[in-house]
Amino acid sequence: MTQAQRTFDVVVLGGGAVGENAADRAARTGLEVALVEGALVGGECSYWACMPSKVLLRPGAVRDAARRTPGVADPGDLDVAAVLARRDEITHHWDDASQADWVASVGITLLRGHARFTGPRALVVESDDGTVDVRARRAVIVATGSQPTIPPVEGLADARPWTSRDATSAQHVPARLAVLGGGVVGCELADAFASLGSAVTLVVRGDGLLAGAEPFAGEAVLESLRARGVRVLLGAQTRRVHRDDAGVHVTLDDEVVTADELLVATGRHPRTRDLGLETLGLEPGAPLDVDDALAVAGLPWLFAVGDVTGRTGTTHQGKYDARVAGDVVAARFGSDEAARTAEAAARPWSRYRASADHAAVPQVVFTQPEVAWVGLTERAAREAGLDVRVVSYELADVAGASVLSPDYSGRAQLVLDAARDDVVVGATFVGPDAAEMLHAATIAVVGELPLARLWHAVPSYPTLSEVWLRFGEVAGL
Repeated sequence: MTQAQRTFDVVVLGGGAVGENAADRAARTGLEVALVEGALVGGECSYWACMPSKVLLRPGAVRDAARRTPGVADPGDLDVAAVLARRDEITHHWDDASQADWVASVGITLLRGHARFTGPRALVVESDDGTVDVRARRAVIVATGSQPTIPPVEGLADARPWTSRDATSAQHVPARLAVLGGGVVGCELADAFASLGSAVTLVVRGDGLLAGAEPFAGEAVLESLRARGVRVLLGAQTRRVHRDDAGVHVTLDDEVVTADELLVATGRHPRTRDLGLETLGLEPGAPLDVDDALAVAGLPWLFAVGDVTGRTGTTHQGKYDARVAGDVVAARFGSDEAARTAEAAARPWSRYRASADHAAVPQVVFTQPEVAWVGLTERAAREAGLDVRVVSYELADVAGASVLSPDYSGRAQLVLDAARDDVVVGATFVGPDAAEMLHAATIAVVGELPLARLWHAVPSYPTLSEVWLRFGEVAGL
């Protein structure tokens, strides 16, 4: 039975980390905000992606760091039960009560169920408890994220493959695991399960790993995975898949890979198929095309943030989107009439006029070694027509690396725009704990800082960050 209509100033679809941030940002200005979530509040990142995957990866990284450190006893094999128990703790055993309590504490109304548009600013929210008609007086923000893509390989869908959700919430470690895909998810989970004791086969259609990163980064991860027993098959086309009592059989051009479980990590697509977008003249299943205020063209009341836009694919970048959208909605539709003048509406947006998701997106892959990059790769910079200058340095030659390990291996690289006095437009770091060096580079890219200016930012000794001094020396400063 349809209940009485409920009306709010702003309705946010999707209660993951991105949706939570958008709702909170808008609600801070006094707008009445509803957050609609059909699964767990906190979303993919909290329960099936960022947090549990990093907990699964961390023990192997710590064990290997101990093995590289003289004077520390080899800790031996991982305690798999303890690792999975810690994973369960970090996900709160897939119970979102604390997240729901936070939503209520900041004055946001949580509506549980699946939302579909029935018209402009009008939605229906369906749940096991019934159906509610919901209307937004001012704006709707879509933050429904993305979902795994299952490629159209013969028999694959019927073989009950794992997606990333199944892998990060698994209650057992398979003796044999096959992984399709050499991107971030495929590499991280191949790494994690190999450390936990699985015999892992990584099947990659391309000729390398981490196609979006600098080639040397993918090569370092490839070498490390193979050194730790992962069988990596490059240039491998999956022709068909079937499951029987002996396991899952993945047929390639020249062999059949058999495993106990098969993880598909071949990409994701926006979660927009069942949102009723056709009632707004938009295409179901397609990303929502937005401008730099995160507004959907032709629908000034509709905003989209995070994965659903097709522009960003990380939680941190999606949360940035959410802050932008929340500020813009508050400025354009805030309860204070004076705040809705043209001048006031432009004021918050001026903070974001150089939107970070165009040229300063940070990305970390928590494999061994870690890979971290921000901004443009060398190839992307050249394709953009920049006058590219590249400076690189072996991290093993930095004094701080020898403190961490006698056999530390890693590399750091900057991409500079020579036409603008060597402004930093991209940076990549590869090595143990390399992710901790990324934010300095992110600041340099966002701030459009020339390397000569960074010469005066003195790094501490002996840390890995001393590589910034070496960058300047290599560049002739």
